Amino acid sequence: MVRKLSILIPVYNEAGTIDELLRRVLAVRFPIERELVVVDDGSTDGSRQMLARSVRTLPFKLIEHEMNMGKGAAIQTALKHATGDVVVVQDADLELDPSDLPNLLEPIRSGQADVCYGSRFLNGLPVRYRLKATYWANRLLNALSNRINGLRITDFNTGYKMMTTAVLSRIAITQSGFEMESEITGKLARLGLKIVERPVRYTPRSVRAGKKIRFTDVFRYVQAMIRYRFLWAGDVPGAANAATVKPDWVSA
Repeated sequence: MVRKLSILIPVYNEAGTIDELLRRVLAVRFPIERELVVVDDGSTDGSRQMLARSVRTLPFKLIEHEMNMGKGAAIQTALKHATGDVVVVQDADLELDPSDLPNLLEPIRSGQADVCYGSRFLNGLPVRYRLKATYWANRLLNALSNRINGLRITDFNTGYKMMTTAVLSRIAITQSGFEMESEITGKLARLGLKIVERPVRYTPRSVRAGKKIRFTDVFRYVQAMIRYRFLWAGDVPGAANAATVKPDWVSA
C-alpha cells in the first residue's frame, strides 16, 4: 500500500523561482501524506538564504551542499532523507506544474505500474516551442533512447519520473549531471520494468532566463544511454540510498 510521497527538490541558483515553487507544491492536495526534501546544491545567488528563511515557517526538510555537485548528487543527498513509499523529483525552475503530480501518482497507487513518467509531449506543445532547437534535440534523443532500450515512450528526459522506493532501490543513481536521466531510463529498461506515461504541462524557459542544460550535454546523454544499456550489470540492493556520486569537476 502506498502511504507517503517524497518530493525531492534540487536547487541551484533559483532565487527567482524557489519561493513560488514551494508555494505551488505545498498548495497541491494529495490523496496520501507527502513530504518535501529540498537540497541546495551550493547556490551563490541568494537561494540558500531564501531557503533558510522559508524553512522556519514552511513544512520541508532542508539540506545544503557546500559546493555545487550537480543535479544527480543533489538527488542522492535528498534520497538519504526521504521516507516515502514513492518518490519524484521536482525541479525548482517552474517548467513543470506541481499540480500534475497527483495524476502521476494514480497509476502507482492503483497498482497499474511502479513507474510513471510525466510526458511533456503527449498533448503536444505550442508551435513556438516546436520551432526551437531544444525541442528537436529532445525528440531526437528520445527516439535514440527508445531504439537503444527497446522502449516506446514519448519523453525519457522528463523531470517528472515518479516511482516506488522499491524500484529506486534497484537502480542506484551514479551520475551527477543531467545524464542521470539516461541512466534511470536505461536501468529501468534493463530490468524490464513497465513505464507508464501521463501528460503534464510544460512551460520551457530560455538559457537567458536560467535554463542550465547545454548542447554539450547531448553527448553525455548518449554516452550514458550506451553505458547503461550494454555495460550495466546491476546495482547492489539498497544502493540508491548509499551510492557515492562524484562532483562534475572530478574526472572519471
